[in-house]
Parts: sequence; structure tokens; C-alpha cells
Amino acid sequence: MRKVLSLVLLAGVAAFASAGAQAHVSVDVGVGIPVPYVAAPVYAPAPVYEEPAPVVIQRQPVVLSPGYYEDWRARAWREHEWREHQEHEWRERQEHAWQAQRREWHHWRDD
Repeated sequence: MRKVLSLVLLAGVAAFASAGAQAHVSVDVGVGIPVPYVAAPVYAPAPVYEEPAPVVIQRQPVVLSPGYYEDWRARAWREHEWREHQEHEWRERQEHAWQAQRREWHHWRDD
């Protein structure tokens, strides 16, 4: 019984859905006397000009700092260069020490 009821319900829904989905075409034939028609002019609304935002000019703040902060970028760069120089010297010393150890090892090994 349930199967029959569900099939009838499904068929009814399909019938209503298909009836609503049909395309209709209307063809009209107009017979009459053409009359000139002048439409009223349509004007665009008047433009609304907004004032530009006011330009605010402020003085730069006055900063008082000790003299050694004035050129901090140059100071930081000098420190960076000094560190690189120290690291380069350390690597050269290490390389010379390693070469001396290799020479000594080869000296004792070759005897």
C-alpha cells in the first residue's frame, strides 16, 4: 500500500512540475494608426561636489637625544664590519693552526 501511495504522490508531483515548466509563446498582431509620441525629457541629476578633505600640516616633533644616537645606522654598520673583520682573523688563525697540525702529522707519519 505504501508503494502505491508513494508512486501516486510522485506521479502527481511530476504532473504539476511538468505543467509549470512548459514554455508559452504569444504572437500578437497590431493594427492601428501610428501616432507620433514625444517623451518628456529626462535630465541627469545635478552633480554633487564634495569638499576635499582638509590638509593638515603639522610640525615635526622635536626629539632630544644624546649625541651617540644621532647616526645609529653608521654606528651599527661599523660594528657589523668590525665583527666580520674579527671573524675573518679568527678563521685565518684557525686555518694556520690546522695547517700546522697537518704538517706535524705528516712529518711524524712519513718517518
